[in-house]
Amino acid sequence: MDRVTVIRSEEKKYHDYCYEHFNLFEPGSWLYKPVKTVIDLVEEYKAQEYLSVLDLGSGMGRNSIPIAETMKNRNGKVVCVDVLESAIDKLHGYSQEFGVERFIVSRLSDIEHFTIGHEEFDIILAVSALEHVSSEKALVRKLNEMTFGTAPNGSNCIIIGSNIKEVNLENGQDMDPMFEVNLSAERMLEILDHQYAGWKVKNRFVKQLEYEIDRNGQPVQLTTDCITFVVKKIMS
Repeated sequence: MDRVTVIRSEEKKYHDYCYEHFNLFEPGSWLYKPVKTVIDLVEEYKAQEYLSVLDLGSGMGRNSIPIAETMKNRNGKVVCVDVLESAIDKLHGYSQEFGVERFIVSRLSDIEHFTIGHEEFDIILAVSALEHVSSEKALVRKLNEMTFGTAPNGSNCIIIGSNIKEVNLENGQDMDPMFEVNLSAERMLEILDHQYAGWKVKNRFVKQLEYEIDRNGQPVQLTTDCITFVVKKIMS
């Protein structure tokens, strides 16, 4: 089994477990609330009558459901892309529970192979998602698609890990981090800055995060230099 296949198998196990054992917006997990950076960005478009959003690696709607709720007083769509059936199934249930199913468009797909149309979206989100394309080359290709697919005056919000490390807490041994793309923060920012040259940079910072996860029943400490990168396609 090649490395990418192993990583995707491990990530499937981890996320399937989370989606089975934690409810959306319930305290106690990262599903507790949407990402503030995302919600603040959507707020900037509150006067727009129709808003088109793409959520790459949407999961079961942590960000998509709150975004769709803002559409009740206008119109729009949130296209939610995830490779896991468990995520899409839960997304359908929660979109009905919160009364936003008419705004949610779900797509069961690997984000790397999901096609983005020209200037199709006002906002494109990739929160903890682009680490899971197959390679650095695939990352650059996806970023190209994202810029191509962003409407004039639209925005991209990318939150992505770098310098990711995993340590087994039982024996202290370093583990192979289960992320297909794991670059230094410097290299990741170099790629992003190059890709979005000419766009207005609204947020660009690195924050070290550390938390405990489960890998096959073993406690693992994961650390990452998490990059937040929010940019707007300003049309002259």
